[in-house]
Order: sequence, then structure tokens, then C-alpha cells
Amino acid sequence: MKVNVDAWGSMSFFRKLKDRLTRSSSKIDEGLDAIVEDGGTQEELAPTVTPEDPKPQPEPETPPSPEPQPEPAPTEEPATPPPVEEPQTPEPPESVPPLEIPSEPVEAPSAPESIDPPVVPIPSPEPIPTETVTVESTPPESAEKPGLLGRLLGRKETKTVVRRELDDDMLEQLEELLISADMGVDTALRVTSNMAEGRFGKRLSTDEIKNLLSGEIANIMEPVARPMPLYPHRPQVVLVVGVNGSGKTTTIGKLASQFRAAGKKVVIAAGDTFRAAAVEQLQVWGDRAGVPVLTAPEGSDPASLAFDAMTKAQQDGADLLMIDTAGRLQNRSDLMEELAKIVRVIRKKDETAPHNTLLVLDATTGQNALNQVDIFRQIADVSGLVMTKLDGTAKGGVLVALADKFGLPIHAIGVGEQIDDLAPFDPEEFARALTGAAE
Repeated sequence: MKVNVDAWGSMSFFRKLKDRLTRSSSKIDEGLDAIVEDGGTQEELAPTVTPEDPKPQPEPETPPSPEPQPEPAPTEEPATPPPVEEPQTPEPPESVPPLEIPSEPVEAPSAPESIDPPVVPIPSPEPIPTETVTVESTPPESAEKPGLLGRLLGRKETKTVVRRELDDDMLEQLEELLISADMGVDTALRVTSNMAEGRFGKRLSTDEIKNLLSGEIANIMEPVARPMPLYPHRPQVVLVVGVNGSGKTTTIGKLASQFRAAGKKVVIAAGDTFRAAAVEQLQVWGDRAGVPVLTAPEGSDPASLAFDAMTKAQQDGADLLMIDTAGRLQNRSDLMEELAKIVRVIRKKDETAPHNTLLVLDATTGQNALNQVDIFRQIADVSGLVMTKLDGTAKGGVLVALADKFGLPIHAIGVGEQIDDLAPFDPEEFARALTGAAE
């Protein structure tokens, strides 16, 4: 069983991520532009045919407009019978037959004559209208041709794009750019080699490189993008660990509020008994989410508090027990031993606990996060990661390095202090936000 993504309120989260994750993306954007322009050349894009070109085609259909001309003809016919002078008119047409040949070019004057004699000489008016139709159809065709050519010539807009050949020099520059974004040497080499496969020697633009880079990052992140699993065991114990200032307390408050909104009964244990501010902060979040917070006197043993909290959670029938721990540096052996003691005490109460051990990482620490994961895995058997403060760093690439090296599930990422600033990890959205690639 897993957390419903909708419960995390992630519909507009990654739009916010794109707006806030500006340092990393702008750093890569500017770097890619500089790399492509360095040694690249401008190329003209093939002129795109505008959708307006097919519109002139229906214009030739306008010549059939003379079809309504026969409509006035019948109206004139009833007007002709009243005058009786018409028998005088057939006399001139009898003298006209020998002059039928010159009548073809002079059709404008013949048109009015064709109106008078439709009663007696039937054959004479029939060729006349057919000739007039052909004459009338020719001028619009000649008028349309230059119009079409003129419009087509006017719509050709030449656009240029800078492209550069993907060679060894360009790959080296790309590797340096990714390393500067804190992606790590090994991961940067892996990404660039995958980008070059099948494309070496081809000319690429900045947008094309962004899309390739985004795709390679998403491929690395896809296997680790998994929400925190929920189990039927009660209470499910979630131990939250991390260094000082990584955002553990805030993350616990947000998770507790979101799980509570999803219908889970949650209890929080304020295990950071050495810092009064941490306890007060958890109590604020508990009041906001309607979740009880279990505390102990300042300076008391955090392992003892964790044991008592498990007993209380069992009695209350809680679904989740989230235990906060004091921040500790990974190079302090005494503090790491204290964390190991908490795990041992918890397992005396429930040998399967803790069921989840979340390591909260500060994105601003950069490559130091790799060392933190390595040490905390040995002490507390870390089962998943939460990355915070992605909105305040140019080192968002460290999350890619973590996924590539450890393969630990990334449950959530945060970009702010609001309740909806923590959401499940989406690899494709993250990759686009990091590289500045278009959707």
C-alpha cells in the first residue's frame, strides 16, 4: 500500500518548482548557451509553410458566381413580351449572320443585343452567353496568380539557430558544466556518454541538448521515484534522521499533516530533547494538523522517549508514529552511537521497527550529501530520502548523483515552508525543471 499522490497536493507543485528552482536551471541554461555558441555556427531553418497558404485555394471557386446571372434573365423575359416592337428587331439579325466572325471579340456591345432577341432567334443567344462566361473566367485566374505568389513570397520568414558539432571538446565542456551543478564526476561522465551514443558528430542546438540532457536525467531518476510505503502493521514507526538544519522537524510536520488529511491517525514523538525550539516547532505543526505530540523533559534520554511513544501509539491505535531525532553530524561518532541506541530500543518493543527510516537532506550541502547517506545507512539502515531546500541552491544535481550511486528511494522533495511545498518526487518534472527543457 502506498500514499495516494493526490493526498500530497502535487498538482501544481512542479510548476512552483520550475518557478523556484531558478539557480540550477539558469546555471545550466547559461552554460549550455555558452557551450553551443563557442564553436557553433548559425544555420537557417527550413521555411515553415504557414497554415494560411491553403486558404487562397477556395478563391478560384468564386468564378461560379456568374451562375446567378441567369436568374435575372427570366425576370427580363416577362418584361420583353409587352413591347410589340420586337418583330422589327429580327430584321437586323438577318443581315448580321455574315458578320458572325467579328462578333466574337466584340462581346461587350453584343451583351445588350442578346437581351432583346431571346424570343425569335434562339441559336444566336446560346453561343453568346457561353463565350461571355469563358471571357469572364479568365481575368480572375490571372489576377489570383500574382496574389498567391505575392503572399507566398511575403510569408517566407528565415529563422536561424546556432548548432555545434557534438565532439570530444563539446563533451568535455558538458561534463564540466554538470559537475559544476554538483552532479558529481561519475554521474556527469555517465550522462554525457549516454548523450553522445549514436549522436557523436551530429550538430545540435541548445534546445536539443536540453531535451537530451533532461531525458538522460529522468532515466536515472525513474527507478528511485517511489512514495513512502504504508503497511498494515500498527503503529508503523517512521524514524526521521539527518544533520543539523536539514529540515527534519518541518518535514515531519508536513508529512504528519498530509497523512492526517489522507485519513491516517498520526502521533508525533519529539525526540530532539536537547533543543527546546524543535519541540515547540513540532507542537505548532501538531496543533495545525490536529496531531498529538509526545514530549519529554529537556535533556532526557531520546531512546526512552521513543519507547514510551511506541507504547502510547499502540494504546491509541495510531496508524503512524513519526519520531523526530536530534540533528547530528555524520562525523560525530558519539552522536551517531546515540542514534544507534534509539534503533536498538525501538526494536526491543517491536523487532520489525523502525519500518521506515527517512534521511532528510539539505540540497545546499552539495556533494557532502553523499557522505551523509553513506554514514547514516550504516547506523540507521536508511530506507528512503527526502530532499529539502531545492529552491535555494544551484546544486540540485546532487539528487541525480545520489540516485545514481545509492539507488535509494526518493520519497519527496521540498522547495519552501508551506504545507504544499513538499510533494512526491516526479523524475520527468524534476529533470525538466533542472535543465530548463521545454515540456
